[in-house]
Amino acid sequence: MTGKPATPDARSHDIPDFPAPRSAECPFAPSPDMRALSGYGPLTRVRSWGGSTPWAVTGHAKQKALLSDPRLSVQFTRPGFPSPVDPAHAHAHAGGTDLSFVGMDDPEHARLRRMVSGTFTIKRVEAMRPRVQQMTDDFIDAMLAGSASADLVQDFALPIPSLVISELLGVPYEDHEFFQTNSKTIVSAVASPQERRTAHTNLAMYLDELVGRKLVEPGDDLLSSLCTQIEKGELTRREAATMGVLLLLGGHETTANMISLGTLLLLQHPDQLALIRDTDDPAVIRDAVEELLRYLSIVHLGRRRTAVEDIEVAGHTIRAGEGVILLGELANRDPSVFPDPDRLDLTRNARQHQAFGAGAHHCVGQPLARMELQVVYPTLFRRIPTLRAVDDLDAIPFKYDAIIYGLHALPVTW
Repeated sequence: MTGKPATPDARSHDIPDFPAPRSAECPFAPSPDMRALSGYGPLTRVRSWGGSTPWAVTGHAKQKALLSDPRLSVQFTRPGFPSPVDPAHAHAHAGGTDLSFVGMDDPEHARLRRMVSGTFTIKRVEAMRPRVQQMTDDFIDAMLAGSASADLVQDFALPIPSLVISELLGVPYEDHEFFQTNSKTIVSAVASPQERRTAHTNLAMYLDELVGRKLVEPGDDLLSSLCTQIEKGELTRREAATMGVLLLLGGHETTANMISLGTLLLLQHPDQLALIRDTDDPAVIRDAVEELLRYLSIVHLGRRRTAVEDIEVAGHTIRAGEGVILLGELANRDPSVFPDPDRLDLTRNARQHQAFGAGAHHCVGQPLARMELQVVYPTLFRRIPTLRAVDDLDAIPFKYDAIIYGLHALPVTW
C-alpha cells in the first residue's frame, strides 16, 4: 500500500469539482484542491459544468505531449468541449471561432497563424525594445510627477502593453479605454452571456472598421499587412478583423496581468526583487522573467481540448468526444521538473515552463511578452526603489473572477 488515493473515474461520487477556489492565504499558488489532483497521477477526472466529467491532466510531461497531439481539438463548439463557463453560454464567452485561429485546428489554424507569426519573431521583437523602454520610462515619469502614490494597474501595468500592441497593430491608442473595457468583459468569468456577446461584437465591429480604413490608407502596421492578404484574396475582411480582435485582446490583457501580479509577488520577496533590480546582466533578467512566468501561470483555468480520437494516457483511455483540461499551473509546479517548485527562485532554470502552452497552439506573441517583462520589471524597481504596496495582501483585489489571473488594482506608494 502506497497511501496514494485511487484515481477518480466517471462513476465515482467523490470526483473533485473544477475549478476550485484559490486560498486567500496563498493567492499566488494554484488552489489547494487543484494541487491535490496531482496526487491521483498525471490524469484524473474532475466534475465541471452540468455534471460533466472531463479529464484533468496534471503532469508536465503528459501535458507537453498532449498539447502537441493532433487528436485533441481546440474548437470551442465541439460537443464535449470543457468550457470555462456554463456550456450554454460557451459561444458567448469564447466567441466561438470568432476569436480567429485560437479556436481552430490545423490546417486552417496554421494558414491564418502564418499570416501574423512573422511579426513576432525574436529579431523583430528585439527591434522594438528601445521603444518599449521609452514607453516604460514615460509612464514612470508620469507617476513620479504626481503624488507619491498610484494604482500600478491603471497607471503602469495596463497602459504599457496596451500602447505596445496598439502601435504594432495600428490601433489608435486614444481608443484604449474602449478596447480595455470590452476585453475585460470578454475574459470575465462572471459577466452575463449578453454582456460577453456585446463586448465581443463591439470589438469585432471596431476592428472591421479599422481594417476598412487601412484598405484605403494602409500604414506600417500589422493590420495593414493583413489588408495586403485581403487584396491578394488569401484572407477575408472578417478574418482580418477577428484576427485583430484576438491580437488586441491577447496582446494587452495577459502581459498587463503579469506585470501587476509579478510586481506584487516581488514586493513580497525583497531578496528576489533585489536580484532583478541590481543586475545589468540581460541573462539574469531573462532567467528571472522565466521563473516569474512559471511561478504565476496566469492562464489559471487550464488549456481546454476535446478528443477527436481515442487516446491512451497513463493507463487510461480518453475517449473520442471527451473533454480534456491541461493544467499548466500544475505542470509548472511539477517537482520532477522544478525541484522545490513552491519556492520562488529567480536564479532557477525555469525555461521548461508551460506558461505559453506548447505545440502548434503555443502563444504566438510570447517573444513580445517576454521582452516587455524583461524591460518593465528591472526599470520599475530601479527607478522607484522604495516602491511598496499600500494594502496588506488580503486587501488586494485579485482576479478570482476572470479567465486570466491577475489584479484588479494595486495601490502603491514610494
